[in-house]
Amino acid sequence: MSKLTVLDIVQDILNDLDSDDVNSINDTEEALQIAQIVKTTYEEIISDRQWPHLKTLVQLTASGTSDRPTHMSIGDAVQEVLWIQYDKRKLGETKRKFSEITYQEPDEFLASLNGRSSDESNIDIITDISGIELLIKTDAAPLYYTSFDDENLVFDSYDSDVDTTLQTSKTQAYIYKEPTFTIEDTFIPDLPSKNFPYLLAESKSVAFNALRQAPNAKEEQRSRRQRTWSARDKWRTNGALQVPDYGRKR
Repeated sequence: MSKLTVLDIVQDILNDLDSDDVNSINDTEEALQIAQIVKTTYEEIISDRQWPHLKTLVQLTASGTSDRPTHMSIGDAVQEVLWIQYDKRKLGETKRKFSEITYQEPDEFLASLNGRSSDESNIDIITDISGIELLIKTDAAPLYYTSFDDENLVFDSYDSDVDTTLQTSKTQAYIYKEPTFTIEDTFIPDLPSKNFPYLLAESKSVAFNALRQAPNAKEEQRSRRQRTWSARDKWRTNGALQVPDYGRKR
């Protein structure tokens, strides 16, 4: 099945409800109600599991300030960080050396940093966004990271001989993004084409119950079948693909 716009889905549901045809979801109150049902249904489907198509590679955003050289941000659309790698090339080296950075819980991360001596020449006292002082190493690429606010990431060290701060261009992050849904005629929900029958069937089932106060046995049967199939067949490229569960927790 090809991907459908919000208008396509609404028109299909209106047809099954024996309601008036529309050329836009704004033509009737009922069409707008159905569009909202489609949005709610989509959000429930997306929240039901981690969808492979919502996982992608991105780069982190560096703080850009020497006041917080090991702080980086991930952006509002990121729902979870799965793993992070950083290019740990030393001064003068040209060969890229990407290596995974290990996530630590905030208390574990702080315990590690607090075990350092602030008198050592390779330690900088950095003030976090929260105002808390952190003991950051300045002579090595990062090994660990954490987040105190679920938005900004803090790494335990950086190599000041190479860069004054951690660099965006040296990051690789595998993340789970948070999709948006816009109630507009031409908007296409962010879902693999093979899962649109699932969205359509679920939306029809909800619409019949909400707008007609009567279940549609055929649509509910189709919805259950699509739900079972969708849960079993999620990956398009590699059904055995596994990723480490590092980073932010949902």
